Amino acid sequence: MASISTRPSEPEPEPGDADPSRKTPEGRKEPPPQPRDALLDNAKFLLILLVVIGHVIAPTTETREANAVYFWIYLFHMPAFALISGYLSKSFDGSPARIDRLLATVAAPYLVFWGIYALQSLSVQRGLPDGPLEPLWLTWFLAALFVWRLTVPLWKRLRWPLTAAIAISLFGGLAATGDALGISRIISLLPFFVAGLLLEKRHFALLRAGWVKAGSAVLMVATFILCYAYLEQLSREWIYWRESLTDRDVDILPVGLPGRVAFLLLAFALTAAFLSLTPRRTTWYTRLGALTMYVFLLHGLVIRISDQFGWYDYSNAVFGPHGSFAVNLLLSIPVTLALCSPWVRRATRWAVEPSVGWAIRRGTGQGAPSGSGPSGEARRLEYAAR
Repeated sequence: MASISTRPSEPEPEPGDADPSRKTPEGRKEPPPQPRDALLDNAKFLLILLVVIGHVIAPTTETREANAVYFWIYLFHMPAFALISGYLSKSFDGSPARIDRLLATVAAPYLVFWGIYALQSLSVQRGLPDGPLEPLWLTWFLAALFVWRLTVPLWKRLRWPLTAAIAISLFGGLAATGDALGISRIISLLPFFVAGLLLEKRHFALLRAGWVKAGSAVLMVATFILCYAYLEQLSREWIYWRESLTDRDVDILPVGLPGRVAFLLLAFALTAAFLSLTPRRTTWYTRLGALTMYVFLLHGLVIRISDQFGWYDYSNAVFGPHGSFAVNLLLSIPVTLALCSPWVRRATRWAVEPSVGWAIRRGTGQGAPSGSGPSGEARRLEYAAR
């Protein structure tokens, strides 16, 4: 997920990782951390909590209520992460320092966790993709972030970047895309990333108006009712964004293209509503917004291992379908908080923040980036995730 700064053009160190006296591998002192934006840190934590809830309750969505909650979460939580990722990617200019940091904070964790999830899948005879270029479960977002960020200079050069991104998203959904890098999701959610690139602080300020917050609350409630009454009966592929209309054998008209437009508009509206209702003050969970990368990459292991040892069968047998849904939904909160804890971060830093300084060439650009050395990954967690 992305690190937050009050100046989005300047990615900031994570709390506790930016010691002003620390030096880079070249001997230069690390810059002190910039103040963080409480709104976006709060949004990141709440979104990662929704990600965990969505994955934890997925095996329990046998009831209408559970399926409605699941569908409602998926309407906007990943589009919102893509938008925040774009907002925090404005500084990416394709320079050697930025490329090195992208390799350290996105590409390396992708490869590590692709391997980890592959091993877990093999332990339960679950099918695997053909190779690492095909994302495995939640690693698709890291692949998407890698591609999106590489394209930032392109969007900065276009006169109407959002129009172009929407056109690519809509018409890209009409062609068979294949599985490499999860390209369908990259294309489908591209408008949200590009919209984030275009946002400024003043746009977030517009969401503070009382009438906007009231309308946002109404929209959130209305869409949940809509999910319960109708949308939960639809194919989840509309909200997964992982297959094109062609891959799904959906007719372009009258269903396919209008449906894609409708879900894009709904995701944009709900993302705006979510940000409008997110607290702007510092809360007890604000500091946890800097740690979403750990939660995003690790929670899938908790879920899959729990399923492997029969937790979902047990909870369904003991509590029934409704009770199992409620119990697992509530358990999502302590799971999220536990994965933010210092002891979990210390134990898993080798995987979440792998050291890749050995693999990156030195002296090829404007100074080696702090993100390319052993201590750099901890400082530059530029995700919006996950």
